[in-house]
Amino acid sequence: MKASVDVPLRPALAAVVFALAVAVVSAAAPPVLLEPLTGRQLFPASNWWNQDVSAAPVDSRSAQFVSWIGTTRQLHPDFGPPPYGIPYVVVAGDQARVPVTFEYDDESDTGVPGLSGYPIPEEAKTQPHFIEGDVPGGGTSGDRHLLIVDRDRWLLYEIFATRWNGSAGRWEAGSGAIFDLSTNARRPETWTSADAAGLAILPGLVRYDEVYGAGEIAHAFRFSTRATNDYVWPASHRAGSTVNAPPMGTRMRMKASRDISGYPPEIQKIFRAMKRYGLILADNGSDMYITGTMDARWNNDVLNPAFHSLRADDFEVVELGWGRGTPPLPPTGL
Repeated sequence: MKASVDVPLRPALAAVVFALAVAVVSAAAPPVLLEPLTGRQLFPASNWWNQDVSAAPVDSRSAQFVSWIGTTRQLHPDFGPPPYGIPYVVVAGDQARVPVTFEYDDESDTGVPGLSGYPIPEEAKTQPHFIEGDVPGGGTSGDRHLLIVDRDRWLLYEIFATRWNGSAGRWEAGSGAIFDLSTNARRPETWTSADAAGLAILPGLVRYDEVYGAGEIAHAFRFSTRATNDYVWPASHRAGSTVNAPPMGTRMRMKASRDISGYPPEIQKIFRAMKRYGLILADNGSDMYITGTMDARWNNDVLNPAFHSLRADDFEVVELGWGRGTPPLPPTGL
């Protein structure tokens, strides 16, 4: 490959190049309904996702949990351009609500008082970029999360295993949950959500607008391990009982001693959030996979080597249940 040389473009040519670039980005970018949430914090500052845990005590079993994961296990960015990562949809308060048939209907929300159903855009049936996996209508495999924010009522709707059943003329899903983003309301004890731990998903995603926007990232990130053992606050649901595995709701924090000065500025911002807010274990999956948004602008040539340079041993487990207000009891399975 020839070495490139920066040559100033003439104004007319620059305008053409800019127009072409906009056209390319517009063609690859999600629909306008997938607008960023810049400037709005998801949940109050006191919410578990937004808690500063940089000074929280280390759990007495931290080394045990890290050893079980594997001290040399690499971190992996579980997001990127389509079809990787989880998209989210922002809708207005007048978006039509539609019913959803849930497999786990006894632990799923069907609506909010005075407003039943989920505000799923009609385009989600036939267009990509709405549902995780990037298949119009959701398809039949994968987690197929659908995340929707009602920006006017400030409600978050999340669905797992989403599928448009055209022959039956209805939306179907495994489970669903609705969160009031202005409160710290938690799922009922033992209830799931659209996530195995019973937590909201969107506030734990690495988002492009935050990484490349002004200011610091002020929340923890969602991650997974290959198995779990019971659950601790803030989680509300268990999805395994593997001996020595960490429980759902475990929070890991990058060690303060880990030098991150050599990374690109945007990567440093992500890693600073890992030091200050940490990672919250929300699902069974691959070890140390960090979840982010599906966005055409992500560059995996930057993300992958940076995340892969980190190991599980660069992290420590914060005292289980820390931040609840009172010392929580350990789960029965630990």
